[in-house]
Amino acid sequence: MTSIFRTVMGADFERLHPELQRRFSVGLSSGEACTGRGVMDRIWHGRGFVKPFLALGTTRNILVPRTGRHVPFTIENVPYADGFGRETVTFVRTFDLPGRSRRFDAQMVLSPKGDRVLDYLGTHQHLASDLFFRAEPDGSLLIRSGEHRFREGPVDVRVPELVGGEAEVRESFDDATGRFRIQVRVVNRHFGPLFGYSGSFRATYTDIRTRGVRAGLRPVREEARA
Repeated sequence: MTSIFRTVMGADFERLHPELQRRFSVGLSSGEACTGRGVMDRIWHGRGFVKPFLALGTTRNILVPRTGRHVPFTIENVPYADGFGRETVTFVRTFDLPGRSRRFDAQMVLSPKGDRVLDYLGTHQHLASDLFFRAEPDGSLLIRSGEHRFREGPVDVRVPELVGGEAEVRESFDDATGRFRIQVRVVNRHFGPLFGYSGSFRATYTDIRTRGVRAGLRPVREEARA
């Protein structure tokens, strides 16, 4: 077995910086989890009309409704087998904003065809996005989102382009500082920038075979539909 990220990227995975290769090799076969701790230099959102949507999303740990600078930040990437037997890697981000921490939860699995990663968002996985991974010439990683889908009970619909957002994630490793750098930007084609953050962090690795998945990291509800 190999990690879901190495599988979806194929030979392109070898073009990543070695530290990014290790970070995105977390999985059941490696037996490693990765925890990043650092600072978001900036968390931002778009114009005022975006705030109600961000506030609604935060009730299920999707997006972050507040802005800030120099915000302490943690990301937990822990692999496990979900209730449907799929290898899953958590992308649980915690922003220690003044007065109250905010979480942005995602769980990633390999698509049935192995051609993309499925990104289930939030505590109840009501939103799912297709993610496409690419190594850049400088060894950094570029992740772009594709189609978004909403699932609730019998409802299974594509999120209209008018209200959806396209996410772009860039992650790199800075040899001079020994830190990972990350930049996230979510944009709506009609209304412009919606939300994003940028910062840096250091990573540590732990053996999941002895530590497992801590309580509260897995979603409340799991979605089988790809």
